Amino acid sequence: MAGKAPEDRAERGKRLALTRSNARLAAVQALYQWEATGTRAESIIKEFADHRLGAVVDEIALPPADLKLFTTVVLGAAANVAELDDMIAAVLTEDWTVERLEATLRAILRCGAFELAHREDVPPRVVIAEYVGVCDAFFGAKETGLVNGILDQLARQLRPAEMRAGGPANH
Repeated sequence: MAGKAPEDRAERGKRLALTRSNARLAAVQALYQWEATGTRAESIIKEFADHRLGAVVDEIALPPADLKLFTTVVLGAAANVAELDDMIAAVLTEDWTVERLEATLRAILRCGAFELAHREDVPPRVVIAEYVGVCDAFFGAKETGLVNGILDQLARQLRPAEMRAGGPANH
């Protein structure tokens, strides 16, 4: 049995990472819905928790997600949207505004900026990689590069020591 423990830990680690990635993807979708509908973030979180995260819809099993991370990101991004938009606007070119960004890109950047600014327990390179991956699910190389560049600049401003230190992205 002792020989199985590392494999079991590794498998649990992979599943945990996947549920975190799914939580971030769902958080972007929820934040998009929050902006588009004006519905309270708490109501959207309940809808996702009750009907989308890990549920079966039209005979399709939706992936499980880390509900705590999902809730933290959605509530945090919605509550701090003005601060996050200011941070994002500060790294955009002068002729480009946050409002001009496509709504899904705004949601991705807001979630990523929230984690960079308020989740010091998550390494910045992990945040960047996760939201670049989310962007890649919706967009092509141009938008993915934009998200990577903006989040990288924010990470260098908000967490410079961690960005200089580098290290593996494994959270």
